[in-house]
Amino acid sequence: MSSLEPVDEPDLVLSYQLTGYAQPLHRAETLHPRPECHEVLLRVDASGVCHSDLHLYDGYFDLGDGHRLDLTKGRELPLTLGHEIAGTVVATGTDATDVAVGDRRVVYPWIGCGDCETCTLGDEHVCATPRPLGVILAGGFADHVLVPHSRYLFDYGSVDVALACTYACSGLTAYSALAKTKSREHGDPQQLLIIGAGGVGFAALSLAEALLGSSLLVADVDDARLAAVRAYGVDETVNPAAPDAVKQVRRLTGGGVAAAIDFVGSAASSAFGVGALAPGGTLVVVGLFGGGLKLSLPLLPLKQLTIRGSYTGSLPEMAALMTLVRSGHVRAIPIDRRPLSAVQAALDDLRAGCAIGRIVVSPHSV
Repeated sequence: MSSLEPVDEPDLVLSYQLTGYAQPLHRAETLHPRPECHEVLLRVDASGVCHSDLHLYDGYFDLGDGHRLDLTKGRELPLTLGHEIAGTVVATGTDATDVAVGDRRVVYPWIGCGDCETCTLGDEHVCATPRPLGVILAGGFADHVLVPHSRYLFDYGSVDVALACTYACSGLTAYSALAKTKSREHGDPQQLLIIGAGGVGFAALSLAEALLGSSLLVADVDDARLAAVRAYGVDETVNPAAPDAVKQVRRLTGGGVAAAIDFVGSAASSAFGVGALAPGGTLVVVGLFGGGLKLSLPLLPLKQLTIRGSYTGSLPEMAALMTLVRSGHVRAIPIDRRPLSAVQAALDDLRAGCAIGRIVVSPHSV
């Protein structure tokens, strides 16, 4: 395969770049990259807008008690955000032998250094010196993206491309978190509480149906989202803002849930999750909203609770997820399609909590 791209490809890449933290994205045109060796160039067909993009946009994570984790170090601006990417191969390097021009692929963006022990074990997403797309390397808020190696590309079958791109983060993150609710002794949790019905929470709903035999309960502070969840087919919902929210969960479940996944990751959501657990229960914290967890320590041994974190997912998990997706057993989630030119407004709407399901932008017609 040639590393030259088709003659009808433009000479410039259109992108919306972060040029200053907490500043509006800047429309830019840059020279078209030429893939070398194992690299693959994709025309971006769809890119999801993730809450993590907001943290990168702001330049920090809120650690609670006035502390912040600085995200500006080791990151050069301008930077093209966007890590949920699906597109069409338009050019390959000479060593990219397992993809061809015209292939439609979703991109695994959580790329590590490729050389350390963590990466060789398949856990590139937690590499100490990562280079993920849309975080360190240029991402998908553009009309083209350069992928370092073809092993990061996955066939998404007959799934709509706007849905396919979401599996790179929200789908993968939900898949990995759901796997962590299983126990060696009991397998699938009998009752599972999903906290947060945003894009990742909806992905968890769709995947839980295919992966687990659990009874599902969904909590969100937005009644519109809860209505969307009920329309999706989940009958049991709770608004954690209600004074008796934990009591509602206990009443609905007969004493609390075996597992809860917190897709918000705030002080309030994690406290609600802990309170909703039955003895021996597990809370998996996924969301990065920020804050601190205040916990009465005697509860951990007295109720035999487990609290663990889950961050995106590994390359092998992505492969397993996409096999499941291609099988046709995963239901679609709500998708709000917008043009790439509206990506700043999409970020603003996400910050305001106006999104249901996933916002997906495209440089082409939507």
